[in-house]
Amino acid sequence: MPTLPREQSEPARPHEARQVAESFGAQAERYDRARPAYPDDLVARVVAGSPGPEVLDVGCGTGIAARQFQAAGRTVLGVEPDARMADFARARGLPVEVATFEDWEPAGRVFDAVVAGQAWHWVDPVAGAAKAAEVLRPRGRLAIFGHVFEPPAEVAEPFAAAYRRVAPDSPFGQQPALETYQAGYARIADTIRGTGRFAEPEQWRFDWERTYTRAQWLELLPTTGGLTRLSADQLTEILGAVGDAVDALGGRFTMRYTTLATSAVRTGAP
Repeated sequence: MPTLPREQSEPARPHEARQVAESFGAQAERYDRARPAYPDDLVARVVAGSPGPEVLDVGCGTGIAARQFQAAGRTVLGVEPDARMADFARARGLPVEVATFEDWEPAGRVFDAVVAGQAWHWVDPVAGAAKAAEVLRPRGRLAIFGHVFEPPAEVAEPFAAAYRRVAPDSPFGQQPALETYQAGYARIADTIRGTGRFAEPEQWRFDWERTYTRAQWLELLPTTGGLTRLSADQLTEILGAVGDAVDALGGRFTMRYTTLATSAVRTGAP
């Protein structure tokens, strides 16, 4: 089961894999065009559970989640370590400051919500939870979320076989089960508890589907972490195998998505 938040399977401390973390900006326009948005119910739940309109989007990328919160009437500031992604987001109306979350300077600013979509695995989990508590108002909400996707076996198996052929030594290309990612979000909850500054974290789950044509799926795949650093020849071989598989299904298939989230409310005095 490949996944966008974990980008197949990453090193045990993904926040230290900076070359991978900062590889997505090379295809910022494609990333923004191809990556899916987040469930409206998730955005609504964060908005309803926050005390005010000011949102900090950690690892905002091109602004996919941020634009959804803006559309819901929120005022959003992005923090993004990749200047190319930040420039793309700014061009579409999102103010962005370029820094890792750990090094970002809040300069006394506080927020009603801190969100991170497809990005928290690039943040040191302990330092990130503490920083979120620092910049949230009392009763402010932290919400960390990402997609797990499950293509049909007729698509997943040719992808995995091609990936093993072209990059047999890569740490990516494994296909963990949904339960692996649920366990990861449970570990996020543990680090949030460890700050002593949040109420008991909640685990949210949203199941949904999306149909992809061959062209749409081959547009998205190169934006995933396991593929952003492959050579052109390696990428061509993988995309060819996947394209043939989708063709064999009639040129389209239905993807099952699960969006997982860990969320908690900041307690106590400022």
